[in-house]
Order: sequence, then C-alpha cells, then structure tokens
Amino acid sequence: MQKRQIGRSSLQVPVLCLGGNVFGWTVNEHESFRLLDAALDAGLNFIDTADVYSRWASGHVGGESETVIGKWFARSGRRSQVVLATKLGFDMGDGKKGLSKKYIAEAVEASLRRLQTDYIDLYQAHTDDAETPLEETLTAFDALVKQGKVRAIGASNYTGARLKEAIEVSQKNNLARYECLQPNYSLMERTAFESDLLPVVQEFGIGAIPYFSLAAGFLTGKYRSKQDAAGKARGAMVEKYLNDHGFAVLDALDAVAAELHLTPARVALAWLIAKPGVTAPIASATSLDHLQDLAEATRLKLPPAAIAKLDAASSPAQKAA
Repeated sequence: MQKRQIGRSSLQVPVLCLGGNVFGWTVNEHESFRLLDAALDAGLNFIDTADVYSRWASGHVGGESETVIGKWFARSGRRSQVVLATKLGFDMGDGKKGLSKKYIAEAVEASLRRLQTDYIDLYQAHTDDAETPLEETLTAFDALVKQGKVRAIGASNYTGARLKEAIEVSQKNNLARYECLQPNYSLMERTAFESDLLPVVQEFGIGAIPYFSLAAGFLTGKYRSKQDAAGKARGAMVEKYLNDHGFAVLDALDAVAAELHLTPARVALAWLIAKPGVTAPIASATSLDHLQDLAEATRLKLPPAAIAKLDAASSPAQKAA
C-alpha cells in the first residue's frame, strides 16, 4: 500500500486514516476490536482519535474511543504496528479544555492512560485556543516531543492565518512545529481548505489529513432525503447537503461509480486522496464492508476525466449559484 510522509516528520502512513470516533459510540467494544484487527490486516495502520470522543453521546463523558483503543492494544499487542494520532483542546468538562501549558501536560497523561501506551505518534490541537499565546502552546508541545511522549504535533480547525503564525512562532523559537493539519475537506466542503489552508500547507510542507472525508456519510449515497437522515446518528449533520448542489454531487459520484464499477464511497475517497496537499483522508467504518471500501479506495487511481467530472459538480462556484 502506498505510504506518504506527515510533513517533515519521520511518520510514514498509508494514504487513508481510520477514524476512531465511532469506537465506543456507534460501534461497541467487541466490534471495535474486530474492525481494528481487520484494518491492520488490510494495511490501514494509521488511526486517529481524540480525548473528547464521544462526549456528545448520552451518558458519555469523553475518552470512550481512546479507552477502547487502549484495551485493544493491551489485548492484541499490536501497538508497535500502529501510527496513533489523538487530539486535545475541546471541552472535557470541569474546565478541562484549551491549549495552556498546564492543561496540555494534564491532557496528554490522561490520553496515555486511556490508550495504555507510553507515546503518541501524532498529538494534535483539536481546535485553536485564542486565549493562550501560541508560544506557550508550542513550548508545551515541544517539551512532550523532547520527553519522547509525542513523536510529532499537528493542528485541527485552524485558519490559514493562525496556522502560518504558529509555524512562524515555532521557527522563531526553535520549537517543534505543526507537521500536520486536520481540516474539514471533501467533495461537499472545498472552499475553506482550497482557498485558505492549502497555500499554507504547500508553503511549509505540512501534511493534511482531512476529517469528514465522506461528509458525515452523505457521500456514501445512503442519504438522499430527509427521511433517510431521520433518526440516524449523523442525520442532522447531512441535512445541509440535501439540496440541489448536494444531489448534483451525488449524481456525478453515481455516474463515475457506475462507469468504473465502484461504490460512491470509494470514488469520493479516491478523489480526495488525489487532491494536492492531502496526505491521508480520515474515514471511519462501522462494519467490515465499510472497512473494505476504505481499503479499496487506497488502491484506486481515478482517470483524469472522472476527477474533472467530480471537480465540476462539486465546484464552490456551483454551490453558490
């Protein structure tokens, strides 16, 4: 399976990252173990999670995904085979949030305990923290790298201006820099990444691992009406795509998928893998069939005509029309 490097770091990863948000949420512990074993067997050894997963679910407090992954590490003995990414910064309750030096030191220890490991390959700021100076945040991350608790650092949900500022602060102070960006980018969400973030990614050689690569499942084709979305875990997230622009994108996906004898999900992921600046899209799986779609997408190279068709249908100009 093709590998790509995350920024200037030594981390080599497959061209697709398995999203861990579903573990302990829509996928129980037993099934999560099956999916994790199958992912590694299929060559998908890059796994992304976060401390806050899945605090939004009723009865959950956060840390559920990390806990499941940690139990799997302990049971399987496969920690050394995994490039493990996790994140901090969103509200975990009781004032536990942000990117201060004190909180970063506390949050990393909590994640390490849940994950049952002594190091994190890619530790990411889950969201920007305007109340904490970038130098303080990056100094704290740099300390973790020097201690061997973290191999590389990254950022998620930053603007292009803040990402560039963070890189410049690292350079000025000789600190570990963000090697990775985790943006919202897909056929349905192109504007922010392509216009604001991609220039910074390319200028500084930063890896991009987009989340919501399948637009919360919309690009699988399973949501084609409000009735399809009703009552589903991510139903509310896809309602904004149930419009003429969204249906035009699905029509283009269906056409390319039919011509190439593929599923829409494989096509949507292969399109993203082929885009400039992208290292590895993040996509989750709730079944072995879904996992097969992810693995097969890494082996696809879409014809130029197919990419052009999808580019045209998903164009931000078309969305605005």
